Amino acid sequence: EVQVTESGGGSVQPGGSLRLSCSSSGYTYTHFCMAWLRQAPGKEREEVANIDDGGTYADSVKGRFTISKDNANNLYLQMNDLQPEDTAVYYCALDFDTPQCRQSKYYGGMDYWGKGTLVIVSS
Repeated sequence: EVQVTESGGGSVQPGGSLRLSCSSSGYTYTHFCMAWLRQAPGKEREEVANIDDGGTYADSVKGRFTISKDNANNLYLQMNDLQPEDTAVYYCALDFDTPQCRQSKYYGGMDYWGKGTLVIVSS
């Protein structure tokens, strides 16, 4: 059974930083799409970063967020200069159908999700 677990959320003041982590298990794939998405209250879920080309980012987080992964397929999201509009539940997601996240939509989207970790940015 595939399991995906996020951690690292919390409450910070504007301008602060957080590092989210995602661990996953229960599979043997080695090259696949990994991404961070978020859902703010009252808004649709949006992708903020994926691992394509070393890191592909939504315009709203470019220059502030950095995605990375290690050899054990742990996924990270370093978030700097956090702003109130970054408040959301952040999800780690995997798609085993393709190594390129830009192709994920052609395979029905992400396959596995964690339960999310809450990030609150407030003064």
